[in-house]
Amino acid sequence: MKDLKSIKLLLFDLDDTLLRSDKSISEGNLAAIERCKVADMLVGISTSRSERNAGMFIQRLRPDVLITSAGASVRVGDERIFTAAFTRGETERIIAAARDIMGPDALIDADTWDTHYRNYPISEDEEKTGWDGSVTTDFSTVPENALMVCVNMPDPEDAARLAGELPFCDVVKFAHGDWYKVTRAGITKASGVETLCRTLGIQKSQIAAFGDDLADIGMLRLAGLGVAMGNGLPEVKRQADVVIGDNNSDAIAEFLGKLILEKRSGEGYA
Repeated sequence: MKDLKSIKLLLFDLDDTLLRSDKSISEGNLAAIERCKVADMLVGISTSRSERNAGMFIQRLRPDVLITSAGASVRVGDERIFTAAFTRGETERIIAAARDIMGPDALIDADTWDTHYRNYPISEDEEKTGWDGSVTTDFSTVPENALMVCVNMPDPEDAARLAGELPFCDVVKFAHGDWYKVTRAGITKASGVETLCRTLGIQKSQIAAFGDDLADIGMLRLAGLGVAMGNGLPEVKRQADVVIGDNNSDAIAEFLGKLILEKRSGEGYA
């Protein structure tokens, strides 16, 4: 039995969690989140997207806190309270290792605080879902202060080899496709949650976190209430306290409605 009355902070992953498959947010889920704000709960986004590429969703949600670039940047209000950026030399080493393994045409992108760099074209669908400000580059000049580098690697053995070449990094696969994110070792969404707890003076037990992907597991396990989406990976659902409907439904709104009711009435929720 979880005590939902104690929840003070809601943390939402974006893609395939709060965002539907078409990269929109349902009006039902938005309205439920607004009701949670009225009920004195803080709202946060915790995403592997950069702050720049989450911008259109940040504008809609108006979150109190942000964990972006898979934990490499943490913001409370207008203040960035934590960053774990690579140096230019470290970024060059990551890109060089990826090209040694995947060849000179390896598909690579890199996030800084305000720019998303990539060496492949932007699709029409991406232009509509937050990636329209991406800068196309051949990485002959490497951006400073990269927070995360992503590499397309269809063969998991190549990803394992890249991880072996970069002992100062974590290399983790995204749920869908062949992309792997490279972040500084030990920097995760869960470490971002730890930073938020210290800054806000709240307990991990007072957080409800929602996710679907491998990168969300640590956050779901750390939070007092870990909520997995029905479309989430099996290993994510196994680690969650609760599994709800899929991201194309109003499952989040339905769950938040029960949370608000408990905070008002004191009833329990199994």
